[in-house]
Amino acid sequence: QVQLVESGGGSVQAGTSLRLSCTASGRTFSTYTMGWFRQAPGKEREFVVSINWFGGTTYYADSVRGRFTISRDNAKNAVYLQVNSLRPEDTAVYYCATFKRPYSDSKRVDDYDYWGQGTQVTVSS
Repeated sequence: QVQLVESGGGSVQAGTSLRLSCTASGRTFSTYTMGWFRQAPGKEREFVVSINWFGGTTYYADSVRGRFTISRDNAKNAVYLQVNSLRPEDTAVYYCATFKRPYSDSKRVDDYDYWGQGTQVTVSS
């Protein structure tokens, strides 16, 4: 039922910034935690950041804390990821996802049930 569409990726130089967007439809967006994950070539999909249903609680992976910022706009069914000070190791496909249950959250990939197609971020040195 849920459809997620990511956008905003691109090919950039190290030290620059991007803003990734994810727009959702099909589920009552405002009751679900949203997460951003990424998958680099040859690696498993990993947690990047999550934001709870009303935006009051966020969790960041250590690798991005201080550089990435998540936000959401429930009126627009959208979640955003501002990515600053990009590094080559940030190169990956970035996915947004919705948590399985309302009013709950975790950092586990398996706890998110709907995923977008991803947006590619490529960072060159």
